[in-house]
Amino acid sequence: MQLTTWLRLVAGRPFRGAGHRTALVAAGLPLHLAVVPLWLWLLGVTAASARTPAAVAVTPLPVLLTVLMTPLLTAGQRRRYRALVGKDLPRPAVDGTSVVRRLTGRALWRHVGYHAVAGPLFAVLDLVVLAVWAAALVAASLYVWIWALPTQWRVTDLGYTTQAAYITVGGLALLFLGPRLTDVLVRLETRAAEVLLGPSRTEKLARRVADLAESRAGVVDAADAERRRIERDLHDGAQQRLVALAVNLGLAKATLGDLPEEARKVLDEAHREAKEAITELNDLVRGLHPAVLEDRGLDAALSGVAARLPIPVRVAVDLPRRPSPTVEAVAYFVVSEALTNVVKHAQASRADVTVERIGETLLVVVADDGAGGADLAVAGGTGLAGLAQRVASVDGTFSCRSPAGGPTVVTVELPCAP
Repeated sequence: MQLTTWLRLVAGRPFRGAGHRTALVAAGLPLHLAVVPLWLWLLGVTAASARTPAAVAVTPLPVLLTVLMTPLLTAGQRRRYRALVGKDLPRPAVDGTSVVRRLTGRALWRHVGYHAVAGPLFAVLDLVVLAVWAAALVAASLYVWIWALPTQWRVTDLGYTTQAAYITVGGLALLFLGPRLTDVLVRLETRAAEVLLGPSRTEKLARRVADLAESRAGVVDAADAERRRIERDLHDGAQQRLVALAVNLGLAKATLGDLPEEARKVLDEAHREAKEAITELNDLVRGLHPAVLEDRGLDAALSGVAARLPIPVRVAVDLPRRPSPTVEAVAYFVVSEALTNVVKHAQASRADVTVERIGETLLVVVADDGAGGADLAVAGGTGLAGLAQRVASVDGTFSCRSPAGGPTVVTVELPCAP
């Protein structure tokens, strides 16, 4: 039983999928031969033009007809691979919408090269492989032909002879060789089609970069949406519980006047800790994604940040329309962190914040009159590296000019979707 299974596997493995691959080769033959008459015509016209000057005017016609047939032949090749082996050939990028740009684009002439040069070569190989299959089938079934055909129809009277046995064995050997030749030819044709009919390496890299940029944008949007969700949950859940706790502790302090001194101290301490926790939670919520930013936009949110600082801050926001929520959140984060750095490190007496939209770019400038010396390269120094990374997450640019003695100017450019 095991020997029978092994023989079945050994005998059947070379022929697995051979039908589809052979059909792919057979279907490609007419497509590969389609432009051969045109190029034979071109050779004839070129030879005749040396003797007949009037033939020179006809010379470009075969090339023009080949170019016109190229889109149809390319579509046929794509359909052939998709229908017979389930392979989709990626389409190259279109080199513009005008006819001139299409005719001068690299993609079209790669297609022409495939049909005019590679196609005839593959046609020859297709004929060889199909001839091997035909000879193998005829030779392997020779005894069937000897039995089935009448004597008067036979080309030679082989009969059931040793020569017929040799031919049958040779046909069986060709039957096992046919799938391997077909596999090699299909791999060769597929590789040539991917290179010449599909996108070039540069186009593949450009598509990959675009896909990665889109994927990263999705991750950034998802992270921003998650921050907004956490902000809402904290605001509606934990923050409200802490407020209720602080109110209850305040009422207890006001109404329970006969408590021992030690118990009153514990109550006062708990009330103070609750209020500090509320303040810290408010700061945390603002850092995540303040509700005023989502409701009223950058102008109101940045004005609120400036109002809480111990130094005067002039805020100028000029936005004819709001940017995307992700870009808006990044701009808020940059200004908020930059102003925090001004208060902590710059020893400044005032700061200016300017936000304006120029074309499809959101320009954010934060300047102060402090001591300067901020260095983006210092790890863990003033958090400028974190700001630069946050800006880079949306393909923005970040720069910081901070000479010793000041002033410090942080400039951020964020791309806005049209």
